[in-house]
Amino acid sequence: MRVNHNKGYAAYNRPAKGCRMCIKGEKLVLFITGLCGQRCFYCPISENKFGKDVVYANEWNINNKEELREEIRLTGAKGAGITGGDPLLTIDKTCQHIEFLKNNFGKNFHIHLYTPLQLVNKENLEKLYKSGLDEIRFHPDINNSEQWGRIILADKYSWDVGVEIPCIPGKEAEIIKLIEFIKGDIKFINLNELEFSDTTIKHYNLEGYKTRNEASYAAKDSEETAIKIINYAEEKNLPLTVYFCSAKLKDKAQMGNRIKRRAKESAKEYDKITKEGMLVRGVIYLEELKPGFDYRNKIEHVDRAEFLKKLEDAKKLVFEKTMIRTMDVDDYKLRLTLSAKDVKRNSRKIKKLGLIPAIVEEYPTHDAVEVEIHIL
Repeated sequence: MRVNHNKGYAAYNRPAKGCRMCIKGEKLVLFITGLCGQRCFYCPISENKFGKDVVYANEWNINNKEELREEIRLTGAKGAGITGGDPLLTIDKTCQHIEFLKNNFGKNFHIHLYTPLQLVNKENLEKLYKSGLDEIRFHPDINNSEQWGRIILADKYSWDVGVEIPCIPGKEAEIIKLIEFIKGDIKFINLNELEFSDTTIKHYNLEGYKTRNEASYAAKDSEETAIKIINYAEEKNLPLTVYFCSAKLKDKAQMGNRIKRRAKESAKEYDKITKEGMLVRGVIYLEELKPGFDYRNKIEHVDRAEFLKKLEDAKKLVFEKTMIRTMDVDDYKLRLTLSAKDVKRNSRKIKKLGLIPAIVEEYPTHDAVEVEIHIL
């Protein structure tokens, strides 16, 4: 057994290829649909996604495959993990995206997919396999063994088959029962640390569980339960991988490495990249769209054409008064971006124009979530 708590995981045997790539930040997260027939009490999906047939490439709500291609370019992704919702509820759309990825990025672009068991049948598995899927991860209900046999249907295809579930404290016996049932038919089982979520979807309910500590979203005793199961697998010399993925690993390694990769590709010439992969830049806001309460909602519902025109006019004014040549109109967040040095040096002149200068630290993702805004 290999246990490495410093890196946030524990494993009996080697983790799946999709996991090894994910740790390096090499996987794009392709949320293919928010539609799902299950109502798992631990489901962390946000109310903006659940029950809606939307597609996200990482944090980007995409509308076409060219935007998907661009996100892959910006992150340098070498593969994708398809999730939901239930990707089998939109099986044709799911397969079209797998085919697009394989046709455009090559057969070595590794694709894995997560799905509950409700719609697992020979027809859907055949479609997924023919589209080019490399690895399938089933999400069974550990309290209901009725559908577990469907996992075996995937065994006839030459792809990697596994199971991925949250490691729920107190459910050690149920998880071991599942492992014993499928141990000869799958390559791996992933146990994710149970996490608390800010979602407001109705069926989400972690009452009765506690966080590990005040600073953590991880559930108390989830990791301890996983270690017991890994020890069991080692003692029994089971013929599969049992892998525990912690909340820390997902946050610091998987997402952290992906963020750093995207920062290198998306940074403007004037941006500074922090060691965490955040972007530090100068920003000029219009008075009507300055940061504050309901800021995100404002920029989503204004007349974009009108404000883009205002920003172009503001850019000309700023240039005339400051001679700052390198500025960009951010057509997503409706603001001007430039170097932190230029905005700081010219903050008084910018304010005299009725504009709001600031230095911002933010994620290099499409949604550019702010870590800190310092109004000058």
